[in-house]
Amino acid sequence: MDNALYVGLSRQMTLRRELDIVANNIANMDTTGFKVESLMVETEPAAPAHTAGAPRPVKFVIDRSVGRDFGQGVLRSTGATFDLGIQGDGFFRVRTADGEQFTRDGRYHMDGDGRLVTEDGAALLDEGGGEIVIDPKLGPVSIAKDGVVSQGQERLGKVGLFQFQELSVLEKVGENRFRNSSNAQPIPATESVIQQGMLEGSNVKPISEVTRMIEITRAYESITKMMDANAELSRRSVERMGKVN
Repeated sequence: MDNALYVGLSRQMTLRRELDIVANNIANMDTTGFKVESLMVETEPAAPAHTAGAPRPVKFVIDRSVGRDFGQGVLRSTGATFDLGIQGDGFFRVRTADGEQFTRDGRYHMDGDGRLVTEDGAALLDEGGGEIVIDPKLGPVSIAKDGVVSQGQERLGKVGLFQFQELSVLEKVGENRFRNSSNAQPIPATESVIQQGMLEGSNVKPISEVTRMIEITRAYESITKMMDANAELSRRSVERMGKVN
């Protein structure tokens, strides 16, 4: 296999990966707090096959990483007491069986012990890392824009909002959550506010993602045609050399 086919194959592999990411974006366009992702690629120089006059170096395409846009999603009203939407930067911090994680998904409810938890039971944490516990007997719950949780005149705690100076330290772990993959410590997101009774929607732009999917498909087809044409040219060259000999 010559250099053109190797380069074409490397690009096809990244295009298939990119198509999977775009499809996942579209599938999560209605997921609360979901952040759109994109494939990060780079060229990797490599020595070509030994051919007189061949270009050096040959640049292959490799899948480097997945980029994530943490831009604000649209807030929509739900009216539910424990639905919380973040306006601005930052993340909620929750405690799971695998340790503390961070999320923009503000769908919470009260469990049997009165704790505010996610849909899968991870406890929402306050600014000091403690759990927030509600007493149903004390009446309606109010959550202020600064995160203070109250029942009547009693202050129960304050929902913690945290941010990172470098968002690259956040590693996706599933359930629309992230974990801190470094030793960097989160800092309070003091400029952000919490909107009770609202949820942040996905920041996926459906038209843009569908357009990307079409572009990827066409690029894949174009490279396939180039590889087929190159293979056919090689085959004809071999046949002509055989006839000459």
